[in-house]
Amino acid sequence: MRFIHTLRFRLLVGSLSLVSMLFGAYSYFTIRFHSDQMMNFVLGSAARIGELIKNATHYSMLLNRKEDVYHIISMIGHQPGVEGIRIYNKRGEITFSTDSTEKGTVVDLHAEACTVCHDQAKPLESLPTTNRTRIYETSHGHRILGMINPIRNEPQCTQSGCHSHPAERTVLGVLDVRMSLAEVDASLAEEKKQLAFVSLLAIVVTGTLSIIFLGVLVLRPVRTLKEGTQQIRQGNLDLSISLDSKTEIGELARSFNEMVLSLKREHEENEQWARTLEDRVKQKSEELKRIHDQILQIEKMASLGKLSATVAHELNNPLEAILTYAKVLAKRLRKIEVRTDLQNELLNDLDLIAGEASRCGTIVKNLLLFSKKQVGELAIASVRGIVEKAEQLMRHHFAISNVRFEMKLPVHDVMILCDEQQIQQALVALFVNAVEAMPDGGTLTVGVVQESPDAAVKLKVSDTGVGIAEEDLRQIFEPFFSTKKTGVGVGLGLSVVYGIVERHGGSISVQSTLSQGTTFTLSFPSPRSETALETPTQELNTRH
Repeated sequence: MRFIHTLRFRLLVGSLSLVSMLFGAYSYFTIRFHSDQMMNFVLGSAARIGELIKNATHYSMLLNRKEDVYHIISMIGHQPGVEGIRIYNKRGEITFSTDSTEKGTVVDLHAEACTVCHDQAKPLESLPTTNRTRIYETSHGHRILGMINPIRNEPQCTQSGCHSHPAERTVLGVLDVRMSLAEVDASLAEEKKQLAFVSLLAIVVTGTLSIIFLGVLVLRPVRTLKEGTQQIRQGNLDLSISLDSKTEIGELARSFNEMVLSLKREHEENEQWARTLEDRVKQKSEELKRIHDQILQIEKMASLGKLSATVAHELNNPLEAILTYAKVLAKRLRKIEVRTDLQNELLNDLDLIAGEASRCGTIVKNLLLFSKKQVGELAIASVRGIVEKAEQLMRHHFAISNVRFEMKLPVHDVMILCDEQQIQQALVALFVNAVEAMPDGGTLTVGVVQESPDAAVKLKVSDTGVGIAEEDLRQIFEPFFSTKKTGVGVGLGLSVVYGIVERHGGSISVQSTLSQGTTFTLSFPSPRSETALETPTQELNTRH
């Protein structure tokens, strides 16, 4: 059933139906034409035989030689194709017949051959040739063509003395010639068989050639296009159909290839857009995560700042009292000229108490600095000048630690709006950490980048030290967090730096690789930006 709905079946049925109708019409008209030609030939033969008999017997009839007339008619009547010849008078009485059994009988004047003349009130004296014939079928099953030929009363007959007829009689009798149509029917039947065979053979040949023709020129390209569409549906966009035909199918194939190329381009664009979207989503997600981390860090630092300020204020006075009394007691003991060992031991203990109290005071001072919400007087300052002053403070430390200091500053001086002493303090803290990260010496590099006058000023401090582990990067700005050995530092340096930068409306970031070094990037708004212009007002309101 599936084959019935295919294009091959429909084209085959259509072509065979068309060929069948054409050859059927051709066979019908050919047989019709041949039948008419042969019937005309038989009619002509019958007419010629009638005229031949009349002419051959004319003289004998004038002499009333009936034996000669009958002999001539009998001889002609036994020729091939002649079924019989008979003569009957106007009353229908057969006066002679090649079939002796018919002699003396009377024909039916109302039969088909006679009714044309005798169906009138007065019989016709002349009759067209087409109305003289009749065709009927015998008991043996073959057809007979009969043609009547009237025997007229000619002047020779009326003037003949032997058997003259009255002049008023125009027709003396009728000559009825019957021709057999058996050969004609057999010939037509044979011709029908031949035409049927030829038509059937032509249909088969034409159908076969049509199948081959349609298969090569139509079905094969259509199958190729169908397979191409299936492959495209499966996702093969590299397909190209090569049909070099200049017909409509070739145009269709070229349009198909252009469609595939268009789909491929759109697919690649969609994939590129998807990849770009994925990258952008990933990038934005990372930015959101970083912002979220920064917000958490800010909130954490704010909470720690409040806590640090509270603790620092509570500890500051007791520590100052301990330090003061330790120094007073130590001063009194030093006034004694002769001191015992116990006194010397107490003096050493007091010095230790004073030192530790001073150390605690420094920690409290850093806590106060970390929690400090305001900056000093803001002014436009040279970044180069700030870096150079910080380097001068650390120059001796660099020398004894075998650290080489490098500055990579732009040719033109870069300015920022800041509290110069606090930025200098932040740089010193970063320099100290960098030197401690390079125990065997190394290179400390300070660089400044500003892409445009309105862009942020980025101050980068890089070292070639031991680096910071990835799991520690998120905690390095938290107070009291330190990667140094126990007893070395209290972990407030980077927290102080973070607070200073944040109070200037900037940001700080870090990049580090173990055994390769660390880079801190301090970003400050340009003096021309709105953030920098708003900072003094905000801080002034805070101070009040």
